[in-house]
Amino acid sequence: MATSMRKAVITGYGDPSNIKVTTADIPAPAQNEVQVNVIVAGFSGADINMRLGNYPSQRAAPLTPGYSFVGRVAKNGPGSSKYKQGDLVAALTVYDSDAEKINVPEKYLVVVPEGVPHDEAVGLVLDWSTAYAMVVRVAKVSKGQRVFIHGLSGAVGYATMILCQREGATVYGTASERNHAALKTLGATPYVYTNKNWIAEINKIGGVHAAFDALGLESYDESYSILSSKESSILVGYGANLDTLGGSKPRSAVASVLKLYARNLAIWSRKSATFYLISRDEKNFLPDLGTLMSLLKDGHIKVPIKQSWDLENIKGAHENWGSASGMGCLVINVKRE
Repeated sequence: MATSMRKAVITGYGDPSNIKVTTADIPAPAQNEVQVNVIVAGFSGADINMRLGNYPSQRAAPLTPGYSFVGRVAKNGPGSSKYKQGDLVAALTVYDSDAEKINVPEKYLVVVPEGVPHDEAVGLVLDWSTAYAMVVRVAKVSKGQRVFIHGLSGAVGYATMILCQREGATVYGTASERNHAALKTLGATPYVYTNKNWIAEINKIGGVHAAFDALGLESYDESYSILSSKESSILVGYGANLDTLGGSKPRSAVASVLKLYARNLAIWSRKSATFYLISRDEKNFLPDLGTLMSLLKDGHIKVPIKQSWDLENIKGAHENWGSASGMGCLVINVKRE
């Protein structure tokens, strides 16, 4: 039996006027699915790029965005029995989390510990999971290393900073100047991206062992230039937000990503480069998310929330993405408990 709900819909590509909140029906969960009442959804650059029509291999409009959620189980579909009604769960969905209800394959759900803030928990699903995979599994950051992170005050950048520090690394990076004092208090060394002074300063100390770059395009070249050439070093690209953040018309990131990988053809170099794209089907995704949930529950990490918007004001979220003050994750309050 179908159930009525409120959800956000991107009706066409372009400016924020193309995202609406409407009432629609959701069918009963299908075989091996679970229907969840969404409490809070994550909000990120992926949502912006979907609205612009620039996200890789995205669905055609109209579509409901929302890359991740935290919510409570409402009902099980045939073949699903792992969770019971009322259980607090989370999932990476890519689409459809900006809605009061969502049907999700049971295999993608993970338990959220009771008592942790829902907005902090949803920040782990995409933002912190991306950071964890890049730091621990891709770059394998270790004690005594130097790392450079673009966007230290952003959701993934902040998480990458904290996780690198937990591994014993020294952190440098770029951030809005208004956040420099807070970042210095946290032990990082921040620079302003636009004046490019960071390139000479980092090369002066011998470069870094790992650079994490969500800007893409020409920024990949700059980040590669600050890698250490005397020790093994790696550039991890994971986005192409340079144009979007700068207010320019987005360009295709394909050429810059291909160029990124082409650098590995220099087999004599101690530098390497790769591009990371999160996937809920990756074998380590759910175990790593479970690890992050435990760290949050036990107080070993804190997930700052930069700003939140109610579902009915999701247009405002799209209008103000990139200009929110503070540091950390962005969230959409769908239906608070």
